[in-house]
Amino acid sequence: MYTFSSKLRLSAFVLMIVGILGLGYGFLAAPGTVAEAKAMVTDAHHGGGHDGAEVAHDAHGTQDEAHAEHDSSHDEHLLHQLQNKPWAALYVAAFFFMMISLGVLAFYAIQRVSMAGWSPLLFRVMEGITAYLLPGAVLVFVILALSGVHLNHLFVWMDPEVVAHDELIQGKSGFLNVPFFLIRAVIYIAGWVAYRHFSRKFSIAQDTADNNSNFKRNFKISAGFLVFFLVSESMMSWDWIMSVDPHWYSTLFGWYVFASMFVSGITVIALITIYLKSRGYLEEVNNSHIHDLAKFMFGISIFWTYLWFSQFMLIWYSNIPEEVTYFVTRIEDYKLPFFGMVVLNFVFPVLVLMNSDYKRLNWFVVMTGIVILTGHYIDVYNMIMPATVGDQWFIGVAEVGGVLFFMGLFIYVVFTALTKAPLIPKRNPFIEESRRFHY
Repeated sequence: MYTFSSKLRLSAFVLMIVGILGLGYGFLAAPGTVAEAKAMVTDAHHGGGHDGAEVAHDAHGTQDEAHAEHDSSHDEHLLHQLQNKPWAALYVAAFFFMMISLGVLAFYAIQRVSMAGWSPLLFRVMEGITAYLLPGAVLVFVILALSGVHLNHLFVWMDPEVVAHDELIQGKSGFLNVPFFLIRAVIYIAGWVAYRHFSRKFSIAQDTADNNSNFKRNFKISAGFLVFFLVSESMMSWDWIMSVDPHWYSTLFGWYVFASMFVSGITVIALITIYLKSRGYLEEVNNSHIHDLAKFMFGISIFWTYLWFSQFMLIWYSNIPEEVTYFVTRIEDYKLPFFGMVVLNFVFPVLVLMNSDYKRLNWFVVMTGIVILTGHYIDVYNMIMPATVGDQWFIGVAEVGGVLFFMGLFIYVVFTALTKAPLIPKRNPFIEESRRFHY
């Protein structure tokens, strides 16, 4: 049985406290008025334009009113962007760690349905990681609900004044309305958490059972869950991410988000497995198990890149204004994170993990895993920030604080869950095959 070390628990609490302080600073530093917002940006970027409008006002009466109205609208938009920044930092980090847990849950269900022989030794690691899904998803839901009561402006379609003057959003109001949006979120989360609860229950019950009935139940509910997951994950990605840009859509988006969460989840399985082995646990997990996890990290990184390129290339080549604007904004204002994540998520892992021998080196897998997770955090950052904070972005105290808080919470929940049951599922029908697994 694994014991949660006091040092690791302390580290988790320290991360959470530092994260709370960073997020608190971000919210306190956010402007409360238009004047404060204008003071936070450089005169060269914003001030000169407003001075010119004032000169035009003196010279041209009616034209000046239009300029003044435009400036007022621009200043209000700037205020919302800067007020969104700590909220967006919180949301990006909350979603990122939640999606890791959800990606692991999907991988776990696939292993169950395929009756894979290599992976049962890793099942309890996967079950420990998925323990974060309930608190992680609830925190994301709280942020969504707070958006629905207008405590932030993350989702522009939730603003009645915007909808009143936007025919496109009005046309989507049957789907994009706050009550239905939150009801859908509850359904997604309830389905994911219910599967996790019963699958974990059957898994632990199988340890002391005298037959394989619990194993068979797990197979059946895992098959049903994967059907639910394919639908709910796609709709979740439309709701929770794509709808921050309500004028834009991509038919590939659900798959794109899935690839990101899938590779992130598999990477965390590898990192935690390697950590537990270094502490003297999971002794029967061998280099071949790590090699297979690294193969998945390698393969899904290529799959993610295929989806990224397909989505980008088709929209960019067709050059339809309402579609290509999504990428124009990111290339103009987010060039470094937009193209940098392609290096972190594709070029680096492919070059490093292409060699089969490197996949067996724990330190190599850990290094690559950290790069992959960094890259996919930036991926989520790129999906959320342009629509919520525009060009007023930078990775500052709030962003770092958000990552540290949710990392601390993730570590605490996951490693606490690992202490609740033996790390080896004793009566899994394929456990001996997993013990003897060699690639």
